[in-house]
Amino acid sequence: MPVETSGAWLERVMGCRLPDPALLEEALTHRSFSSRNNERLEYLGDAVLSFLVAGMLYREFPDASEGELSRFRSSLVSGESLGAIALDLGLGDHLRLGEGELKSGGFRRASILADALEALVGALYLGAGLDAARTAVERLLRPRLSALPAAADLKDPKTRLQEFLQADGLSLPRYEVLEVSGEPHDQRFRVRCTADELGLSTEATGTSRRRAEQDAAERLLALAAPGRQP
Repeated sequence: MPVETSGAWLERVMGCRLPDPALLEEALTHRSFSSRNNERLEYLGDAVLSFLVAGMLYREFPDASEGELSRFRSSLVSGESLGAIALDLGLGDHLRLGEGELKSGGFRRASILADALEALVGALYLGAGLDAARTAVERLLRPRLSALPAAADLKDPKTRLQEFLQADGLSLPRYEVLEVSGEPHDQRFRVRCTADELGLSTEATGTSRRRAEQDAAERLLALAAPGRQP
């Protein structure tokens, strides 16, 4: 049985074609493989994805408040959600990873998969237009949008961590930016989240400080209260 090409896979799972093979290759290339990688496309795709999901939610929930729509969007485009979607699609089979990442199982790592999925959305926007990107995002996220819980049950990780600590009379968590790397238009933030009285700290990296803080908070909450995750 012939191996499915990346172009054929993209058309099958996202319902649209990317005419430029070089752009698809770039979207599937991790920084561990080449200096020409998907980080810039990930930056673009993150913005396009957020915009398209906001439009979906605005139409789907006409009575929802701004805060409720924001919580819905955060749930749909979280690294955990995108990583799970990418894993189900078999995206990892098409990634170009450096030897070290391959050996460590990077093709299954949620953060790498989520970043590559965003890069693909960015590549579709650049190479095939906004309508193609919208088709892909609708196809990927419509099932999860339909299964969203009530807005009251959705809170971002930083809010949930804060409420968890306050419920036990503990101090609020501390967030520190440990490193900012990359060019001004393509930065990555490494952040530490610490709960001093629990003796716990976690780190995360993201394309924005907010995203890195949210991921670090989620990791710390998973350590502090594994049975209370939604």
